Amino acid sequence: MSHSLTKLYTHIIFHIKDSNSPIRPSEMNNLYNYIGTILKDNNSAPIQIGGTNDHIHILCVVSKNISLAKLVEEIKRHSSRWIKTLDPFYRCFAWQTGYAAFSVSSSVCSKTINYIKNQQEHHRKMTRTEEYILFLKEYDIEYNEKYLWID
Repeated sequence: MSHSLTKLYTHIIFHIKDSNSPIRPSEMNNLYNYIGTILKDNNSAPIQIGGTNDHIHILCVVSKNISLAKLVEEIKRHSSRWIKTLDPFYRCFAWQTGYAAFSVSSSVCSKTINYIKNQQEHHRKMTRTEEYILFLKEYDIEYNEKYLWID
């Protein structure tokens, strides 16, 4: 092939480091928009971004020109710096070191979009830990529960 062509739908999830600096509802949409800009700046396409006060879900198409690890690093680094400029409340804000990322078939993108849009409602029924373990089991990823939330 003379060209490299890809369309890699990816569902990325990561959490805040310290529960003392939750994302306030009034800043959530601006944070999601900012993350969308970071994705675009890295030649990746945001599809849906959402979450709760302690974690983020991103559905995007990852560019063929950046590794997933580098993209997540860019999102975390820039969004963390940005949110600290909003208010002294966020002076200690940080994301956890790790992240989860799952491939998404184009046939279930709309289901994933709805899932991300309804995070607030979803987490009235399920904790973030239960959700995360469900994803790990669904994707058959081996894990040690002892290390899920430690940096």
